[in-house]
Amino acid sequence: MHGHPPHGFDLRALAFQIMCDAGFAPDFSPGDESQVEQLRRDPPALPEKDLRDRLWSSIDNDDSQDLDQIEVVEELPGGMRVMVGVADVDACVPAGSSVDRRAAQNTTSVYTGVRTFPMLPDGLSFDLTSLVQDEDRAAVVIDMEIDSDGGVAKSDIYRAVVRNHAKLTYRAVGAWLQGDGPMPDAIRAVPGMERQLRMQDRLAHVLSARREREGMLQFESIETRPVMHDARVVDLEAVDKTRANAIIENLMIAANTSMATTLQERGIPMIERVVRIPERWPRIVEIASRLGAQLPGEPDAGALSAFLAERRRLDPERFPDLSLSIVKLLGAGEYDLNEGGERPLGHFGLALYRYTHSTAPNRRYPDMIIQRLVKAVIAGKRSPYTPDELRDIAAHCTERESAARKVERTIRKAAAAVWLGDRVGQVFDGIVTGAKSSGTYVRILKPPVEGRVVRGEAGMDVGDRVRVRLIGTDPRRGFIDFQGIG
Repeated sequence: MHGHPPHGFDLRALAFQIMCDAGFAPDFSPGDESQVEQLRRDPPALPEKDLRDRLWSSIDNDDSQDLDQIEVVEELPGGMRVMVGVADVDACVPAGSSVDRRAAQNTTSVYTGVRTFPMLPDGLSFDLTSLVQDEDRAAVVIDMEIDSDGGVAKSDIYRAVVRNHAKLTYRAVGAWLQGDGPMPDAIRAVPGMERQLRMQDRLAHVLSARREREGMLQFESIETRPVMHDARVVDLEAVDKTRANAIIENLMIAANTSMATTLQERGIPMIERVVRIPERWPRIVEIASRLGAQLPGEPDAGALSAFLAERRRLDPERFPDLSLSIVKLLGAGEYDLNEGGERPLGHFGLALYRYTHSTAPNRRYPDMIIQRLVKAVIAGKRSPYTPDELRDIAAHCTERESAARKVERTIRKAAAAVWLGDRVGQVFDGIVTGAKSSGTYVRILKPPVEGRVVRGEAGMDVGDRVRVRLIGTDPRRGFIDFQGIG
């Protein structure tokens, strides 16, 4: 059992220490900073192809400055053309450079809610390699023609100079599209941008509808982040997804699929993003059966997708809890080597055979690797990596991604432990999110916070709805301890 957190608990210092304990480099070296200064003095040349006049825009979180991609669409007879411009991070971060070595160690930015630990120095990811508004930037453009049914009829990838004309946020654009808020000023300020965003919204719906027909799993999660004031947690805020999130998610899935297809069709060894066929399918079948639905005995993404859609319609209030259970049972995504030309392992959750990560090179190292691979293809050069090197990178990125999730989860729990410190003894409704020999975990519903059941956990399994009593917190260790009730 753990006591009340100390007054003025320093979550930022804790985040730094947990990063170190998890094997991350939380700070940048003098060599990293000197590389950034050299780039400021002598920036790389911009590509010859000029697409700055297109109505590019970005949509990201309110506080995001590391803008990885911008988008623009146009109508075609019988469909739409969509271009996704991805920041050409590789142009400023040569393989083997100081910044690259540090990025290869961490492999990801880590977002703890109380402090962000970026993969690249701020001078790059917030400036030189960020697609910031009203600045000329180099990009790798994934250019796709989408038919009226949501299929990719044609795609091309090339380098170009681009300019972001509107830095937008999920919250503001989502509220506007959903009729819950005014048009953002950044849209109003650019002639034609309102029509552009409405076309993107329409295209996202077409893409999503096609993937749903093909068996893509549609989940709904409840995420929280700490609300900080003077380095103290004053509240836990739910993070809502909007139609603006759906625009970016759908366009990025299309771009990543096209990137993977381009490399695979050329027989280029590459890193795939994989979600394997779930081993705990029988438990998913059992959960569906308890809700009056029958799933096939063998894993079937289409059947699971239909079941989830029906549950969302019948019981929208509890759907996020069901989503969480299914996500946990499906297992985490991972990176793996495709040696070129062989059948991809596939992404069960997206119902895709070809998929990679390529649209966030400021934040994820695999995306930078994919960028280098495709730039070599564009330039007609040999691959800069051997299959063995890619296999090792994929394994390391998977391990570091898992470690980053654990750091982020621990800090979120630490923030929640600080906030829940004076509610010890209270009883909460919850759902079991994990049940292994290493421990049983429950997410309480209000506030949506996860903790470990240290007493009375016998018989609990993922997806069970339970009542628990909060018996202690320890923010230093990210512990929130519950006791099962009856």
